Amino acid sequence: MAVKIRLRRMGAKKAPFYRVVVADSRSPRDGRFIEELGYYDPTKAETVFSVDADKVKQWIANGAQPTETVKVLLKKNGVIE
Repeated sequence: MAVKIRLRRMGAKKAPFYRVVVADSRSPRDGRFIEELGYYDPTKAETVFSVDADKVKQWIANGAQPTETVKVLLKKNGVIE
């Protein structure tokens, strides 16, 4: 099973809010997921990004691959190098 760390879109139309989740790569974007790690809100004046860094590092150590967008957000916030 290929596991990805990716964004799950939530919120109203034209007002997106994302949750950072660990999911099987074959499941749909807003479908079933394994674990929720945090959230990302780009609609605020200052974007809000909050994740549990220990859980992210543990999942990456176990073989989960972050998507490009999540990888950029994790690097920008100092969770991974």
